Amino acid sequence: MRAARNVAVSLLIASAALGGSDLPKLYGGIALAATNDRLASAIAGPWRNPAMVARDDSRHPKAELEFFGIQPTMTVVEIWPGKGYWTEILAPYLHDHGALYAAGFPAARSGEFAEGRDAFQRKLKSDNAVYGNVKVTAFGKDNSNIAPTGSADMVLTFRNLHNWMELGFADIAFATFFNALKPGGILGVEEHRGATTTPQDPAAKSGYVREDYTIELAKKAGFELVGASEIAANPRDTKDYPEGVWTLPPTFALGDKDRAKYAAIGEADNFVLKFRKPAK
Repeated sequence: MRAARNVAVSLLIASAALGGSDLPKLYGGIALAATNDRLASAIAGPWRNPAMVARDDSRHPKAELEFFGIQPTMTVVEIWPGKGYWTEILAPYLHDHGALYAAGFPAARSGEFAEGRDAFQRKLKSDNAVYGNVKVTAFGKDNSNIAPTGSADMVLTFRNLHNWMELGFADIAFATFFNALKPGGILGVEEHRGATTTPQDPAAKSGYVREDYTIELAKKAGFELVGASEIAANPRDTKDYPEGVWTLPPTFALGDKDRAKYAAIGEADNFVLKFRKPAK
């Protein structure tokens, strides 16, 4: 039964990678509407966790990945994939003609890092037809081998920069990404946007990072700014909560206290930046 299911998934991924067809795509007996859009096919894939799909309206996966310029033939490095929201999309999208490196939490990290690392490994093992080609590496202060030097077309990081600032190696992070990229390669960064009226906390303890601060970090590493997008903006976010950005969904750090209020605000205001490693 599982073998038949895996064959069905492989056929779906192959069809999506080739741009779709007039025939319905099958996954475990579920028919999907045919599409000529590879990225839309990956986003619509029934392998995705319903809890992840529920966040699509806040995370805008298609618009954001298109803004970065992703192509199915690229070698892409996803930094700290967490529970795998983006991996669920990137893995099938790149499955046949590209490559995906998932640079997760280093083995030396414990606590929540270890739990997240183990959960991500379980996800990869749960569906070989979708995730079987994902190359797992590690990223941390002392783990810079996220992919072979100069091999990546694109490095992507989503809402992680505040963690590296808190841990004291944000500058190392950008230097690592620069090293992994080919000349002309793209770095895509999404992060919780800090208020310009407040000086940047170097440790980003609230989870918010100023956009201009991020741009300077990237430029210091050698990147050039290509563009900025308001895809993930949320003007309702006032950025002044008791538990920082984690007060908002999906974390709801205050539990049931004022939950409806924070749910109405929605996920944080995020900036989206596109950088390029100079061609020469």
